[in-house]
Amino acid sequence: MCGRYALTLPPDAVRQYFGYTDQPNFPPRYNIAPTQPVPVVHRQDGVRRFTLMRWGFIPGWVKDPKDFPLIINIRSETAREKASFRAAIQRRRALMPADGFYEWQRLGRESRPFLLRRPDRAVFAFAALWETYMSSDGSEIDTVALLNTTANGVIAAIHERSPVILPPDQFEAWLDPETPAERALGLLRPPADDLLEMIPIGRAVNKVANDSPAVQEPEAAKRESPTPPSPPKRKASARAPDEGQGGLFD
Repeated sequence: MCGRYALTLPPDAVRQYFGYTDQPNFPPRYNIAPTQPVPVVHRQDGVRRFTLMRWGFIPGWVKDPKDFPLIINIRSETAREKASFRAAIQRRRALMPADGFYEWQRLGRESRPFLLRRPDRAVFAFAALWETYMSSDGSEIDTVALLNTTANGVIAAIHERSPVILPPDQFEAWLDPETPAERALGLLRPPADDLLEMIPIGRAVNKVANDSPAVQEPEAAKRESPTPPSPPKRKASARAPDEGQGGLFD
């Protein structure tokens, strides 16, 4: 499952890759976390549009989101069977732009973070589903979650699941609501083994507040950097990566 990712390339490069009509301006983000507003590309009136949505899918039938689990990843193999996603699979398929994501390898009581990105550092697209949730007071919020599948040969070394990454020649079929759900779901496959490289990084990514290029610094480079001596500390228990609130434009 993918719980953190990055989008650091200039807005014009992202716009050119996805072909949407909008011209948003946004800063580089190195540590995008659940519940934050995230960039999403979807199809509206026959054209691709860029919008911000909350990363955390809320089905329309939910009465109180506080009592509903946070859905940031959807299993592609069973999505069609779930009432929560049936309508979105038919009519609300989307892409989430990214140029890197993070995964953690469990090592006993600790977890080691890795950065996964294209070797050429280019942008790519997570397959996603979105839904507009209307609360009891009439307010609306667009929500989104990415789809995952079995890991490819690279990612399987540290985790059993991987985000679905769609190539540009499949964007239109995925986004077009006229594409039958069965055909659209057939596009959801593991990334090619040569698509991504995997880099061990330091644990700065574990904190949402850390959102700078230092998050992606390779672990080896961190060890080579001289650091002043410090008194010994008690070993802390391992924790899952923090989740937190925040905005894409903060």
